[in-house]
Amino acid sequence: MQKLRSLSAIDGRYAKQVEELRDIFSEYGLIRRRVEVEALWLEFLLDDLAVAPAGGGDLEAIRAIARGCNLESAKLVKEFEKKTNHDVKAVEYYLKEQLTAAGLSRFGEWVHFACTSEDINNTAYALMLRDGRDVLLGQLGELRGTLEQNAKQWRAVPMMARTHGQPASPTTVGKEFVVFASRLDREITKLRDWRPEAKMNGATGNFNAHAVALPKIDWISASERFLSEKLGVTPLLYTTQINPYHHIAELLQTLLRAAQVVVDLDRDLWGYISLGYFRQRTVAGEVGSSTMPHKVNPIDFENSEGNCGMAVALMGHLSEKLLVSRFQRDLTDSTTLRNLGTVFGHLLIALKSTKKGLGKLELNEPALRADLEMNPELLAEAIQTVMRMHGEERPYERLKELTRGERMDAVALGRFIDTLTKVPATDRDRLRALTPAAYTGLAAALVDRYLAGRGN
Repeated sequence: MQKLRSLSAIDGRYAKQVEELRDIFSEYGLIRRRVEVEALWLEFLLDDLAVAPAGGGDLEAIRAIARGCNLESAKLVKEFEKKTNHDVKAVEYYLKEQLTAAGLSRFGEWVHFACTSEDINNTAYALMLRDGRDVLLGQLGELRGTLEQNAKQWRAVPMMARTHGQPASPTTVGKEFVVFASRLDREITKLRDWRPEAKMNGATGNFNAHAVALPKIDWISASERFLSEKLGVTPLLYTTQINPYHHIAELLQTLLRAAQVVVDLDRDLWGYISLGYFRQRTVAGEVGSSTMPHKVNPIDFENSEGNCGMAVALMGHLSEKLLVSRFQRDLTDSTTLRNLGTVFGHLLIALKSTKKGLGKLELNEPALRADLEMNPELLAEAIQTVMRMHGEERPYERLKELTRGERMDAVALGRFIDTLTKVPATDRDRLRALTPAAYTGLAAALVDRYLAGRGN
């Protein structure tokens, strides 16, 4: 019933498909990361900076509080928030309560020491995004792997290309899959190289309170050490109250490009299915149409395209909006960031749908052959190129007059080839023997080169 009343399709109809994101981007996921950052900052103050006497048992107890943050802990934080009407202050009070319960109340006022809420939030989101990135990397890698398998299987199967939707120089099925695999590989590499960034420098980015309270500490170096060593993120030093979010914009723009590649793939496969180049394996019990029982619709690719569109729209807005904040900060980023889970959810659904659709495809080679045999005029490019090489007059124009907008047959092309007096007999024989199915250039070699570069 809860799913039936959900406002979001991600938490309703598609809830099972985004399960691996739930503990990352949910309210619980955000609270858990906030607790972790606050606890690690406290441990860093006591251990690395020695701001107060603390033993190994004290530090382990603090770590245990962070490790023990679960759904029940999040509910306690939300109870504090009802009183504070401030989500990060609620985390601070929760931690103080946990310290008291562990007999460590003497460290209570070191919780959230010299921090602004954004110090905790931006670090929490950096850790969340790293986890979310890893989930999508796995899915994109699987999709790339499926495309590579198809490329290998169909590396040399000839197919008529369709530039502008019209018959064009033949390619191979495998080569077309390699195009998409290589495009995804480009973005996967960028995603893998992406590094989350965070700041820990106080209310307006100047370590004001830090320097007044403990002036002997090198707070700039301390901040860098905490972020890089304790959290594993790239430190930012030059900020206002908030992280400028370049790293999030870069991540989202990379994911946006990956999503658009998937849309391009979805649309091409949809088109090839409509042309009969692929059949879709049926699933027992599934219905393609409520009134036309014969239909097997390419719904997985349509579902993927729609969810990619939602993700792209949100990523476009977020990657632009997060770079802009009035003066030293406004609060528009806070509510915007809470939609990151929605972005990742739509993209995850899309990737799974495309993979599901690919798993149903069966190549219809007779349909591919029939298209090639019906369009011998595809050889016009080859013939006019050989004519150029041997000095025949007006090669392009003569082939254009013969073939443009016309249905040709092999006999007519053969007669034309016989008129090419400047082309040597051996080349004329070669052109007469050429078929559209054999006119695929180095498509198969390109597949082999790509797969070899990927270690396949």
